[in-house]
Amino acid sequence: MGQSKNNMSQKRPAICNAGIAKNEVVIVVKGEEKAKMAEEEEFDPWNVPELKDDTVPWSDLTGCGKVEHVVLWFLKPVLLLGLLYMFICSLDFLSSAFRLLGGKAAGQVFSQNELLRNPVCGLMIGVLATVLVQSSSTSTSIVVSMVGAGILDVEQSVYIIMGSNIGTSVTNTIVSLGHSGDRNEFRRAFAGATILDMFNWLCVIVLLPLEMASKYLLRLSSAIINTFSLSEVGEIKLLKVITEPFTKLIVEIDKDVITEIAKNEEGAEDLSLLRRYCKTGPLVLVNTTQEQVAFFSNGTYNYNGTENATTSEWKHQCQYLFAQVNLWNDTLVGVILLVAALLILCVCLACIVKLLHSILKGQLARVIKKAVNAELPTKAGKCLTGYLVILIGAGMTFLVQSSSIFTSALTPLVAVGVINLKRAYPLTLGANIGTTTTAILAALASSGDGLVRSLQLALCHFFFNVSGIILWYPLPPLRNVPIGLAKKLGNTTAKYRWFAIVYLILMFFLLPAAIFGLSVAGWEALVGVGAPLLFLVLIITVVNIMQRKRPNWLPKKLRTWEFLPLAMHSLEPYDRLLTGCCKKNEAQKQTNEEKMEIDNPGFVWEIELEITKL
Repeated sequence: MGQSKNNMSQKRPAICNAGIAKNEVVIVVKGEEKAKMAEEEEFDPWNVPELKDDTVPWSDLTGCGKVEHVVLWFLKPVLLLGLLYMFICSLDFLSSAFRLLGGKAAGQVFSQNELLRNPVCGLMIGVLATVLVQSSSTSTSIVVSMVGAGILDVEQSVYIIMGSNIGTSVTNTIVSLGHSGDRNEFRRAFAGATILDMFNWLCVIVLLPLEMASKYLLRLSSAIINTFSLSEVGEIKLLKVITEPFTKLIVEIDKDVITEIAKNEEGAEDLSLLRRYCKTGPLVLVNTTQEQVAFFSNGTYNYNGTENATTSEWKHQCQYLFAQVNLWNDTLVGVILLVAALLILCVCLACIVKLLHSILKGQLARVIKKAVNAELPTKAGKCLTGYLVILIGAGMTFLVQSSSIFTSALTPLVAVGVINLKRAYPLTLGANIGTTTTAILAALASSGDGLVRSLQLALCHFFFNVSGIILWYPLPPLRNVPIGLAKKLGNTTAKYRWFAIVYLILMFFLLPAAIFGLSVAGWEALVGVGAPLLFLVLIITVVNIMQRKRPNWLPKKLRTWEFLPLAMHSLEPYDRLLTGCCKKNEAQKQTNEEKMEIDNPGFVWEIELEITKL
């Protein structure tokens, strides 16, 4: 029977055999599709990817190829260091641009002493001021100097420092947008950038009410201050020694003007944030007119009045690029600097990613990944690895004197897969610790009673971050909360690219501004609006957790959110609204291709015949 069947199949016409072959091909394609679907299901975009090694082996290279390989091997690290230098300088320019555009507004915000007495209002002021000046180091230094001068109390300043922690992560969130071209890179980059946001918000949600109720940060810092004899130290510069020679050729910002505005000094708002006079440069004669009180007497009556007194002084005029254009105001210079800084940042970021892809190949990639993501030997060592990484992050942030710079440099490494998200988390926690050194150094620059008050506030900042680490790192279930939230944001952003912009505007501008407005309106408005919203968020969070973990405990209707309108449980309607034009163009292109196939079936048939022949 078997032979007869084989003979019958052999005797079949060619058309039948072609049909059978065609059917067999269809079956194979279905199997490939199933295998592909299975691979996609098993694919985990959060795992550190293996970077492709497409380099030619050394033995296969020609003489010129070997010379080129050696030259590139030396040039690529040098070029990478140069790009990192320009990347850090672009962050400095970005910070200067935001200070020019929003520095005076930040100073005016800090001058509102009555508003700062409200803890929630102070928290939001810290967020908004840090976003405006693009630097938690600047905002904390201003607050520390105001505390040292006795303008602000330590108690009300603690909440501003908490807010500055949240605002500082806006820079690396902006940097992550540079990876939006690749879906999985963008997923990892955005999650790596927002993991610090999630940690800071979770810390504030828990520790703000605790501090308001117990004042434990004030009491702990006060107890430590009382055990030390303090002395004044000067300013310490580390990375700025390398970057300032270049950045000062372009622009110099007078940070003292923001502090003077915050202190409500007369005439400070009329001053320019661009520094006009420096320690070196050509000497110019500067005339200053001040109003002075004068005493007059005619022999019978004594009376006083005011008169304008003009004084002349030789000063060194600054010679940086924007100092040569005296007619340009701060806003115009800030806009130009902002555009230039974003352009340099994006170009450097793209080049750094390309270089990292080309450098991290083969054996070198495996060595670097193994070193970065390694763990200490023994079971106890594995538990202590994360804490060692926190110390490394703190040390690196101390060296660069900015958590924004460190976390922004970390973001592309997470995106390309050199560092996984679980290793990036303790590094960012260390950055939070390292950035407190800026406030401590600013405090040590004070003197007298101001030194004690300033240092107490800086220690409050330090212990706030340490408390957050103790709360959200040692226990794995709690450690996974900020990581899980960051992954959720990364997945959402990978699916809907526009969500990153919405998140940036919402979390760093609209939400703080809305809470600030409610705080200004009074406790009644804040509690009346905030309490129901928080209760609703809590209920939704609990239901979401139960839907994943214990769906049987919920009523059938609550096991999914399908009973709600689609716009209330999915971003799909908003995606259609925002990206409708792009999708229409893609659909039109696909329709045109299908129409071409229908109008010219012979062309398609010829292609099929060629494939059959092959």
